[in-house]
Amino acid sequence: MLETIAFSLLNGLLYGMLLFMLSSGLTLIFGMMGVLNFAHASFYMLGAYFAYTVGSVTGFWVALFLAPILVGMIGAAVERFGLRHVHKHGHVPELLFTFGLAYVIDELVSLFWGTVPVPYRMPDSLDFTLFTMFGIDYPAFKVFILAVSVVMFVVLYILLKKTRAGLIIQASLSRPDMVSALGHNVPQVFMWVFAIGCALAGLGGVVGGIHLVTEPGMAFLMGPIVFVVVVLGGLGSVPGALIASIVIGVLQTLALSVDFSLAGLFSSVEVSRDSFFSTLWYMDSLRLAPVLPFLLLVLTLIFRPRGLMGKREA
Repeated sequence: MLETIAFSLLNGLLYGMLLFMLSSGLTLIFGMMGVLNFAHASFYMLGAYFAYTVGSVTGFWVALFLAPILVGMIGAAVERFGLRHVHKHGHVPELLFTFGLAYVIDELVSLFWGTVPVPYRMPDSLDFTLFTMFGIDYPAFKVFILAVSVVMFVVLYILLKKTRAGLIIQASLSRPDMVSALGHNVPQVFMWVFAIGCALAGLGGVVGGIHLVTEPGMAFLMGPIVFVVVVLGGLGSVPGALIASIVIGVLQTLALSVDFSLAGLFSSVEVSRDSFFSTLWYMDSLRLAPVLPFLLLVLTLIFRPRGLMGKREA
């Protein structure tokens, strides 16, 4: 039992940090620009496919840096030639624009790379056992994902909180007229923010595409959970997104690894099989795991709409 819980916590932390890599860019874009980018998971998918293609020529380590840059350049072009012109018409046109963009990217991916998964695999330099726990080997690539996500969080936090560029970015959202009067190009600042957010999603795709599967449906699978992370953590809060990612990752992994039910946990409480809540009460954790993030989303919107660390009302 101890072995199962230990590995569940470790794998849950890994999955949570992978969720953070996906959601940090979306959190940055919404927090700094007020844009809820529905196509964010599609940029994550582009990162995985670019890394697969570039890596097949240059190797994984070059692709690790080049693929996010390519995704960031596409993000900059999207903001400059599309989103910027829609932004002035309000949030609904923005949502529709990014919603349509997600479908366009998905169709382009299917057109260029096909509709079946591509053989995107981990590099040989990371394909070894890093340590053994309870007699079970733990691969180095999973620890590499943890390391990349931690570095991403530290760099993002320092950029926003400790640098002059971070102050300009934050001030551009609340006082764009003042920032512009000081000589800064506010539209260009927003373009860079959108590009960095997309590049972070691309970086998540570079490592996530190996850990999961690189196929045309990967954006559809991860997109809803990424939005749950952003809402649960608090719209625009990077530390909140980190905490929410870990909470969802650990809870979902524990639910899949340890078989339990509410009836088993609270055996002293009797719930009639004919009652309205009996299905949920006697449901085992394996069936409950896929809906756990969305259950947390509903509870958050009811009891704490601004999320764990958000400053705005959701």
